[in-house]
Order: sequence, then C-alpha cells, then structure tokens
Amino acid sequence: MFESLQQGLGTALKTIRGHAKLTEANMRDGLRLVQQALLEADVSYTVVQDFMARVSEQAVGEKVLKSLRPDQHVLGIVHRELINLMGPVDHSLHLRGDVSVLMLCGLQGSGKTTTCGKLGALIQRRARKPMLVAADLQRPAAIEQLEVIGSQLGLPVYTERDATDPVAVCHNAVKHAKEIGAEVIILDTAGRLHIDEELMAQLQRIDHRCNPEQISLVVDAMTGQDAVNSAKAFNEALELDGVIMTKLDGDARGGAALSVKAVADVPIKFIGTGEHLDALEEFHPDRMAGRILGMGDVLSLVEQAHQKFDQEEMAAQEARLRKGEFTLDDFKKMIGQTKKLGPLNKVMSMIPGLGNMADMLGDVDAEKDMRRLVGVVDSMTPEERRNPKKTVDQSRRRRIAAGAGVEPHEVNELVKQFEGMADLMRRVSNMGIRDRMRTMQEMAKGSMANPGGLLTKQKVGTGKRLTPKEKANLKKQREKDKRRQRRNAKNDGNNSP
Repeated sequence: MFESLQQGLGTALKTIRGHAKLTEANMRDGLRLVQQALLEADVSYTVVQDFMARVSEQAVGEKVLKSLRPDQHVLGIVHRELINLMGPVDHSLHLRGDVSVLMLCGLQGSGKTTTCGKLGALIQRRARKPMLVAADLQRPAAIEQLEVIGSQLGLPVYTERDATDPVAVCHNAVKHAKEIGAEVIILDTAGRLHIDEELMAQLQRIDHRCNPEQISLVVDAMTGQDAVNSAKAFNEALELDGVIMTKLDGDARGGAALSVKAVADVPIKFIGTGEHLDALEEFHPDRMAGRILGMGDVLSLVEQAHQKFDQEEMAAQEARLRKGEFTLDDFKKMIGQTKKLGPLNKVMSMIPGLGNMADMLGDVDAEKDMRRLVGVVDSMTPEERRNPKKTVDQSRRRRIAAGAGVEPHEVNELVKQFEGMADLMRRVSNMGIRDRMRTMQEMAKGSMANPGGLLTKQKVGTGKRLTPKEKANLKKQREKDKRRQRRNAKNDGNNSP
C-alpha cells in the first residue's frame, strides 16, 4: 500500500536530512522532491499545489531552519498536513433503533457486491443483524454472487429474480426486513461502466423511496483520478455520506486516497485491504499518514490482532511464557496467528522502525520460509517439539529432514534459531508494550543477537552498497556457514547405517 509514495517521500526527507546546514534554498529543493513524489503517486495537481503551499509556508520558517532536527520538523509538518488533507472522518453509520437502510452505489467493476458482504460482516461484528439486498438487476450473475457471499457469512439475502424495477425491490426489502427481524439492510445497487443520466436517475429514485441513513460510494483505488472524478459526480447527484475505497492492497499509487476528500468533499470512511470478507477497515487519516511516512500504524495492527487472533490461545501462550515455557508447538501456533494478519511485509510496514525491512529482505520469500519451518516442526514427535535439544541425534535429524523435505543441517539451524527466539520471547514476556516495541526496533537495526545470521544474509541482493564492516561480517558469516555445513555433512556420513 502506497509503496511508491513512501519511497518518494522517504527520499525527499533523506535529502533534507543529508545537509550539514539547512538554508531556505536547499530546504526548497527537498520540498520539490516531496511535490514530485505526490504527483508521481497520482495525487490531483490542484491538491498538490495547495498542499505544498501550506507545507512550504511552515517549513522554510526561521524556527525550523535553526532547529536542531529540521528534518523531524518537516516530517511533523508533512504528517500533520496529510492528516488535514484526508480528514476528518466520522465512522458512525448512524443506525436507528428499528430498521436502518444503507445504500451502496458505484461504477461496475469497483467491487461493490463484495463490499456489500464485507460491510455486512463488519455490522455483524458490531452485534447488529444485517440483511443484504440484491438490487443490481443490470449485471448478469450479480444476484447469485450476493447469495454466495451471504451464505458464506450466514447473512440473509433478499432477492426478486424476475423483477425489473430495482426501486420496487428495495422498497419491498424494507418490509421483509421488519418481518424477519433484520436491523440493517444494505442495498447493492446497479452500476454502469461509466456515469450516465439513466444510472443517476435510478439511484435518485431509490434514495427518495427508501430514504437511506447512509449513501456510500464504492470506488476502485486502482483507477486513480477517475475514482476522484466519480466521487465528485455521484456526490453532486446523491449527496454522499462517505466513500469506501477498494483494492488499496493492490498496486494502487495512493493518489485517489489523498485527493478524494479535497476534490469531491467526501470523506473515505472504509478501505478494502484484501479479498477476504473480513478485509474491511475503518479509514483513519492519522494512521494512514503514519503508514505513508513509514512511521507505522500500531493501533490498526493491535485492532486486527484482537479481531483475528484466538484470544484464549494468546492468553494461554502468555501464561506459559511467564512461566518460562516456550516450545516449538508454541512457535508453530505463533506463525499461524501471524499469518492471519496478512503478508509479512504488510505487518512489518505497520510496526514503527520496521517499515523498510521489506526492502532489506530483497528476493527472500518469507511466506515460503515460514511454510518450510512449519513443515520441519510437523515432522517432529511431540516430545521433540517440547524438547528440541533431542534432535541433536543424527538419526532423528535425518528422519525429521526426510519428512519435511529439507537437508539435515537445516533442522539443526531451525533448532538453534528457535533457542535464540525462545530466550528472547521469555525476556519480552516480562516487558511493557513500549519496551517490547523498542526491542523489536533494535532487532530490525541488527543491534541484538541474530540467530543464524538471518538478517545479514537477507541484505544481500537488495542492490544496496554494504559498508566495509558489513562486508567483513558477511564474509565471516559465510565462512562459518560453510564450515557448519561441512561438519554436518561429515557427521551425517559417519552416522549412516
């Protein structure tokens, strides 16, 4: 999410930081790079001009230029103005006590029907009873798609297969909702490939007949400024209450998210961050600004963990850690819990100080490595998982390796890395949240012990120039790995039957 914008703004701020003495001239050079990064991310030109005028006015002041950390001042100014650009946002759906009507509209292909299900799942998590309404009579298979989504979520779906008037379908759905005790109905209206008078007239009739509490426009972030233009046109016809932006987990440059509030005067309320039906998040401008500037988003990470993690299992693991217990079974469960949050690079981008770790990984496939680790653990007996030191026996190691499809020395490497991690987990379990975050940042910077030299290896292939000290350390690590592999191979040969 926003990778190109993050890199562009990061380069601009590094330029400001790189000067021994800041003047108004080199500060403006850095700000020009900020402007370039925003334009390349497909932010509206008018929005960029207004944004840069506000930032420049504050950044070239005497107070900033003579401060001890001017780059931090500029970062703070950009962060604050990004928040102002995207906010404020009211996430309330303004639901009534009886039956509330929420209307979704948008162009065809924006992900409206899937978003209808995601919004239903979110409302269900808030202890309300939603019902989905298939009012898209235009697109083939739209009704079937909504029925499939409803069955996956266990939500009722109102349909009239032979109907031709979507206005009547929506009106009848309100009556049906009262009969079955549904508290919120979500209207999945028809879209078009482009905005036309017929589409707007139909949506206006539904609005007048059903009087929805909220009208939300679903837009595809991948369409860039077209999404902003759509929001402006729909708002003029319907008076939107908010925008739900989909596909922000894809290759979107982010310009639409930064432009839509300023251009269309409609706030982004929710964002789609994945294909799963639980991948709908509230849009928080302050948190998004933090992600864009590489400052992380711990609050969203904690919220997602609370929703997706097995809380009873987490509490049990915490209790075992406090007793000094951490086994390979715990390690495997921890990997499983982490995978629920999504790709590893997404999780790392939300932790302060780890935003650039994805670049350090280079071509390393972290997901594949985790699957290999789980495979090795699964090949062990329950006793070996409880006490990994038993695997030093060569015959055990060969058996485990054969079951996992890896080399015997890789089993040994896993055990050594696990022992280092187990020690770390025991220490972290007794820390407060602030100390835990500081520890993770220190790990990322390589200031803590790193079992197996994993981070050192991952720096290779990133295209970044290593310092002489890093080169020497890398050479020592490679020689150590070679000696270990030769020793393991020799031991395996001596112990073969």
